[in-house]
Amino acid sequence: MADQKIATEPVWYAAYPPPRTGNPVSISRFDVLQLFRDKRKAGKDFVLIDLRRMDQEGGTIHGSINLPAQSLYPTIPTLYTILSSAKIEKVIWYCGSSRGRGTRAAGWFEDYISDQGDTVMKSYTLLEGIKGWALAGNDYVELMDGYEKSFWHT
Repeated sequence: MADQKIATEPVWYAAYPPPRTGNPVSISRFDVLQLFRDKRKAGKDFVLIDLRRMDQEGGTIHGSINLPAQSLYPTIPTLYTILSSAKIEKVIWYCGSSRGRGTRAAGWFEDYISDQGDTVMKSYTLLEGIKGWALAGNDYVELMDGYEKSFWHT
């Protein structure tokens, strides 16, 4: 039997520098829920960014924009320009659990904010990501677009 070499591709983020902000600030789902309850508008008062690409199933938090993590890094300067022009103060990143893509994206964006000398805009990771949100009960599920109960409760 001949030995087979398994080609392994480097992880997507290996092409980019690690975030200098190793532990970005987190925001709880309750705090995000409170933004909605206080009549704050996603896209105007804060921005939610869903970093999922191929695994964007089961729904997304209302008002989120989808920017897959794999193509995010080169777009950070443009994204910052758009968000700062709109006077957005909170940028909230999430993926499935927000322990990989969410943390990395929030760190990169916080680094860029800091490099600009911006002391107003903040970059946050949503604790427990979309999984935590979707499993937290009706108050959260009601704020999801495209919610699929069967996806979260199998």
